[in-house]
Amino acid sequence: MTDWQKTDKTREPTADSLHTYVSNPLWDGLCASIEADYGVKPLIEFSNCSMLRGWNVKYKKSGRSLCTLYPEKGTFSVLVVIGERERPEMELLLPTFSEYLQELYRKTQVSMGQRWLMIDVTDEEILEDVKRCIFVRRNSKKKV
Repeated sequence: MTDWQKTDKTREPTADSLHTYVSNPLWDGLCASIEADYGVKPLIEFSNCSMLRGWNVKYKKSGRSLCTLYPEKGTFSVLVVIGERERPEMELLLPTFSEYLQELYRKTQVSMGQRWLMIDVTDEEILEDVKRCIFVRRNSKKKV
């Protein structure tokens, strides 16, 4: 468990304190990209989820989740949910993603028609994968 996950849920961090805590240019780049590309603001929330308890940053567009960022000291993870609506496009594009993301996608169990991809962002290539996953999530055709 990281220090961030031990923090008091009554003391909401600021975007600046998250930036300082994570201290990773990939975090800053992803946040800036999401905010510019989708015109959204970060929602800082506390999660009691036993797997990743603590503060996280959610991005939503039109009431729909784009992704959730989980800060850690010097690094971070991003959750992107690929549902039935996104699956065909994601699987068509999958060979163009990094080996890491392809393997993560294949190994992630489908639960209630969704794959919950918890992506550890460790380099630029994976950062680009995350951006593309968010793009697929946002731009997939609505189910009729």
